[in-house]
Amino acid sequence: MQQSRTKTLVVSALIAALYVVLSVVPGVFNLASGAIQFRISEGLNHLVVFSKKYVFGVVLGVVLFNALFSSLGWIDVVFGGGQSLIGLVAVAYLAPHLPKLWQKMVLNICVMTLTMFLIAIEIVWTGHMSMSHAFLGVYGSLMLSEAVIMAITAPIMAALDRVLHFKN
Repeated sequence: MQQSRTKTLVVSALIAALYVVLSVVPGVFNLASGAIQFRISEGLNHLVVFSKKYVFGVVLGVVLFNALFSSLGWIDVVFGGGQSLIGLVAVAYLAPHLPKLWQKMVLNICVMTLTMFLIAIEIVWTGHMSMSHAFLGVYGSLMLSEAVIMAITAPIMAALDRVLHFKN
């Protein structure tokens, strides 16, 4: 029992660290924050379709990246972490009701894309972007960037699962 908990904590820490590392690269090009976000790390959201045990590691990665690298600090921690937590918990509980992996991946893409409204609210509320007066424009660009990166990483995560067996 204790060994299982320790393994889960270590795996969660590794996922969080991987999330941060994968977010730093787009961050160098200013693509990890703002109205257009192409965080490669968002592909780790797909881990949750294999097991809900990955929720903590992914959310921790989001929180750490936002705490360490976001100019908005705690506001980004709350909104970004909240968006990830809400979306991933929803997927973790809905995905087991779907029979096929591709259906679970599509669910995940849709849920994580739709919950980007929280990030749009954050951007508009803080006036972080020059176009912050246009909620729908910000939300639309966030949805598009999230959907694209999640769609690109879905087959990659499915292929990795065949080798790494994420359920275990």
